[in-house]
Formats: sequence, structure tokens, C-alpha cells
Amino acid sequence: MFLPQEIIRKKRNGGELSEAEIQWFVNGIRDEYVTEGQIGAFAMAVYFKHMTLAERVALTLAMRDSGSVMSWPNAKGPIVDKHSTGGVGDVVSLMLGPMVAACGGYVPMISGRGLGHTGGTLDKFESIPGYDPYPSPEKFKQIVDDIGVAIIGQTGNLAPADKRFYGVRDITATVESIDLITGSILSKKLAAGLDALVMDVKVGDGAFMPSYADSKALAESIVQVANGAGTATTAILTDMNQVLARSAGNALEVREAVDYLKGVRRDPVLHEVTLALCAEMLCAAKLADSQAAALTMLQDVLDNGQALAKFAQMVHALGGPADFVERMDHYLTAAPLVQPILATRSGFVSHIKTRELGLAVVQLGGGRSRADQKIDHAVGLDRIVKLGESVQAGEPLLYVHVQNAAQFNAVQEQLLNAFTLADQAPESIPAVYEIIRA
Repeated sequence: MFLPQEIIRKKRNGGELSEAEIQWFVNGIRDEYVTEGQIGAFAMAVYFKHMTLAERVALTLAMRDSGSVMSWPNAKGPIVDKHSTGGVGDVVSLMLGPMVAACGGYVPMISGRGLGHTGGTLDKFESIPGYDPYPSPEKFKQIVDDIGVAIIGQTGNLAPADKRFYGVRDITATVESIDLITGSILSKKLAAGLDALVMDVKVGDGAFMPSYADSKALAESIVQVANGAGTATTAILTDMNQVLARSAGNALEVREAVDYLKGVRRDPVLHEVTLALCAEMLCAAKLADSQAAALTMLQDVLDNGQALAKFAQMVHALGGPADFVERMDHYLTAAPLVQPILATRSGFVSHIKTRELGLAVVQLGGGRSRADQKIDHAVGLDRIVKLGESVQAGEPLLYVHVQNAAQFNAVQEQLLNAFTLADQAPESIPAVYEIIRA
């Protein structure tokens, strides 16, 4: 029997907690014999005193085991997933899951909603009429077994301790602890019973972490802890100094994802990041023996339509229309007013305040400023210019999809000021910075 205050005191004084102490405290979070005040004090102690690798592994496993851990006895291939730290226009999951499934992987992706200025995969899928992100565990497993991919939300029986822990961290200024972020992300992912995981850790203005060093530290922590917990994991540092796709907003991003899978349009930066993550997943899952072989497999399933077919099958299996990919404009809501933001001078796009673009989408109603807020799936931005592109005075930098002129007027200046134009093109920024492996 332990006392929560003594565990807090030990960590506050810089001591290393035992696996048993961490397990007991996490169970107390779940079972509520540890109070919110004690959770907040523990989180603050970790924030300032940090955790060793052994402590981080123990915390991750304890939170994973606070609920049910899935198994996949009927899967005919490796169970593999990807997680992103979030960004603006990060539509990758919508294409990646079906692409990897078409190459023989099984992808039980448990995704989240938008957080702050970043968009949420679940919010995007909920712009599809009928799509149910909370199927029963039995149905979820059946869809993954039959189709190879299902993208759903976190249910109460997966890592329940993390849900309460995160809620307290969110109101006690302790979200930014790399130790606690690592445990929070991995407890949910590892509860899905994965053989391999690839982390997409964003870097830049629109990223969750404030600096390259912080992003790399988080990536290294996740790779160390996940491998220490027995799941083969790599991380890729990717750029978020501009909107990843050409759009930001729920229905708009779904349109872009379907067009990508159809081959109608594939933004080069989005394509590079998507292929890099998919290829790493195929290699980690031992479905391909080299990056080159993985890239060939991925291009094949895009070209022959198998990835698009997987997407359509998943959408229908989770309650969406059977003909969604053929008639998406019929099903997706569209804003009644589309207005351009026009460049005030000619030049090359040299800097983009990506975070401001994400916040503008939230302000329009495409994200949440409080947990119970209903999202407007139709609003957002599209045809967004990218870094290094040239623009003439009076040409659009992007288009804003809004419900009325008042909405447009409220974000017009913010969006215009998010772009800096220069007389010379800036040095190109890589889409993929580095890959971190165990």
C-alpha cells in the first residue's frame, strides 16, 4: 500500500519511482482514489524533475493496462499504425490508412479530435454523413479483419487513466511535459495491440512543440519508450512551416484526400510526407524490405485504385454512403460563400504563419474553443499558396469558405497578415527532416 502524497514527494525531490509505485498511482487515477489535486501535483513534479527511461516505460504500460488491450488473432498480416502530433491541413491519415491496408497491413487507427489550432481526423470523417467513429469493439475488429483499416475515436475502455490524467494536465499547465506526452500518446496507441508504430512529429510554426529541439526530443522519447515497451517504433520529423495540404477545414480536407487517392491532384509536399510515412510503416511491419520497394508498392496501389477502394469500403463499413467517393460533392456540406484573400503586392511567398491559419479555421467554427462546441464542417480554407510560390498583386493567396460576409470580415486581416511576400524566393525547406530509429 502506498500513499499518493509520498509518491508525489519522492518525485518532487527528484527521486526515481519504482514500477510498483507508478502502477499504483495510475490505477488510482483510473479508480479515483487519487484526487485531481494529487494528479496535478504529480504532473507538476514530473514537469520539473522529469522521468528516467524506465519510469516513462512503466508509466506508459501502466496507463495502457488501465483498460483493455486489443488483440488480433484473425489478422492475416502485421498490425501497424501511425500517429501525428498534429498540424494544419494534416490530412495524411485519410490516405495513409487505406494505402497501407492495400499493401497488406492491418491498420486499427484510433484518432482524436482537433486540439487548439490543429485539426482532428475524427472531425474530418464526421463531415461524411452517417460515418460512425465509435463502433463497438467487436465491429471495429471485424472491419479491420475484413478490410484492413478502420479509423475511429478513443473509447472509454482504452487507456481510461490517460483520459482523466490528460484532463487534469490540461487545466494545470502541465501538458507540455515530454515525459507525460510520451506516456499519453503511447498508452492509447499500444492499447490497440500494435506490432509496429510510426510517429509523425511536426516541426515549425504550425507544430505542437515550440522548437526543432523539442520536437526531436519528443520523437526520441517516443521511439525509446515504445521500443522499450515491446513495440517496434520509428519517428519521422516533418515540416509544419506551411499548411501540409492545400486546404484546412474538415469537408475541404476530405475532398482533397479523395482527390489524392483518385489521382485528380496530389500536392507535392503532401505526397512526399504521405509516402515517407507509409513506406516507413511498410518497412517497420516487414511488408517491404527497403524504402524503394515500399515506395513502388505504394505507387502501385494508388495507380490501380486499390487504395481508393479501401477508403470507400471503410467509409461504408462505418456507416457512410456506399457511393461516397463517386458522389462526394453530393454528400459533403459546402459553405454558401467563398471569398479570396488577395495579395497586396507581387513576390514570392517567403513565410507563412501556419498557426494563425489554423486558428482562423477554429474561429470560423471549423474547430472548437470549448469541448461541447458543435463543429461546422463546411467552413475552412483551400487553394492555399505554398512557400516559394510566386504571386502577383491582386491574385489570391487562398480562398475562405464561410457562412456569411461577417465571418469573412472577422478573419480577413488575420489571414492576409499570415503571409509574407519577398522579392526573392526563399531557400527551400525539406518536407521530411530526419528519421529516428531505435
